[in-house]
Amino acid sequence: MVRAYLLIVVAIGIAATLMSHVLPSYLSQPQPQQSVELVRPPAVSAASQDDQSVANIDGTVTLQRSANGHFYADVQVNGVPLHMLVDTGASGIALSQEDARAAGVATSIGMNDVVGQGAGGAVRGDVVTLDRITLGSKTVEQMPALVLNGGEQSLLGQAFLKQFASVEIHGDTMTLR
Repeated sequence: MVRAYLLIVVAIGIAATLMSHVLPSYLSQPQPQQSVELVRPPAVSAASQDDQSVANIDGTVTLQRSANGHFYADVQVNGVPLHMLVDTGASGIALSQEDARAAGVATSIGMNDVVGQGAGGAVRGDVVTLDRITLGSKTVEQMPALVLNGGEQSLLGQAFLKQFASVEIHGDTMTLR
């Protein structure tokens, strides 16, 4: 028993001696710098890259119909570009959770409040206020909106579209004047 104890003490002594010689030289060497680059995914989905929206000098915005038959607009929400479905049948603005997060819009954790009725029944989410929303030359501050508990596509509805004098669709072109 004493012999095993003595062997352990000698092993610890040898390890301590080695560490006292190796550790200071290791610590004095410059360590490689690690850099972490955070890459934020683009707000525009790959399916929308062929869509075109043009803001004209006279304040009109021209949108081209997407391959899926809908119109999309690249909108700035709180200074963050978001690709939104233009929904002339929606009364307000509805953001997906991902878009709300990207734009710095705070929401509650559960988002279980009923904020409206849809074709499928109760719509749950949070009522929020957007600091600023811009499309073309139109900017509105303190705009009410919803952040939806489900769904991936943000909607641009009448609450913002009414800032334009007219919304016209001719063939595959939507013009906001």
